[in-house]
Amino acid sequence: MLILDEAQVRLHLTYEALIPALEQALVRFSTGASTQPLRSVLAIPQHNGRFGLMPAVDGGLIGVKLVAVFEDNTALPTHQALIHLFSSSTGEPLAILDGRLITEMRTAAVTAIATRLFTPEKPLTLAILGSGVQARSHLRALRVVRELRQVRGWSRTPQNANSFARETGAIPLPIEDAIRGADIVVGVANVSRPLIPGRYLADTAFVAAVAAVGASRRELDDDAMRASIVVESREAALRESGDIIDTGAPIYAELGEILAGKIPLPPPDRRIVYKGLGIAVEDLAAARLVYESASR
Repeated sequence: MLILDEAQVRLHLTYEALIPALEQALVRFSTGASTQPLRSVLAIPQHNGRFGLMPAVDGGLIGVKLVAVFEDNTALPTHQALIHLFSSSTGEPLAILDGRLITEMRTAAVTAIATRLFTPEKPLTLAILGSGVQARSHLRALRVVRELRQVRGWSRTPQNANSFARETGAIPLPIEDAIRGADIVVGVANVSRPLIPGRYLADTAFVAAVAAVGASRRELDDDAMRASIVVESREAALRESGDIIDTGAPIYAELGEILAGKIPLPPPDRRIVYKGLGIAVEDLAAARLVYESASR
């Protein structure tokens, strides 16, 4: 059985390979070629933690991600994970992979897929709300699919915003100035109440909201949710997205339905919101890439 730590995973995973692999995984999910149940989550309230179980089967592989999210971590990453791979024909254990980097990169890669679908192919202005791991990974992934003429950054901690700006070339701004006029707005700040107000968003902005996961957590206000809403999984979104549950906003499509041509692109003259939650078939697709590359 192959065992790969994060350093070894990093050697075998790039956005250039991951983005097309995830596009195919989303298509297979939305067309019924792969299967997964909703994730199971065990709360650990005494440490402000959650532990999730995320299984899926796709083709010749079964994948199970075990993910721990401890938001009070300061010395360690807030997200820790392992991904176990098994043969779907015999049940034989094949590999155990560190899943922290896979979680980080597949989250940003799916946002990049949505960005390529829902934004024009021209230099764009990007606003990133948040300054942590996902802010950096999203910027790297979006630069693979779009030319960015300006990157704006915001963090609730000015020191972190300035550090992110020095590292990436972003312009640190107050949140309203970062959002106004931006073609793409990415929400990756750790929040449980609405952070992104619709009154600052351009009518045709593309918004990727990937920070608030859970039925009681939100990152978009009611005005921001007046948009074409696209998700990875309808079933997951209706159970795990407070933004959708609280507002009752109708889901326009799954990403895989649009990629497969089952549903057309949303109207270009209306704001589009991609509400990302992360699903198990994405982790399996990323782990498959790493496993097959490492096995060679």
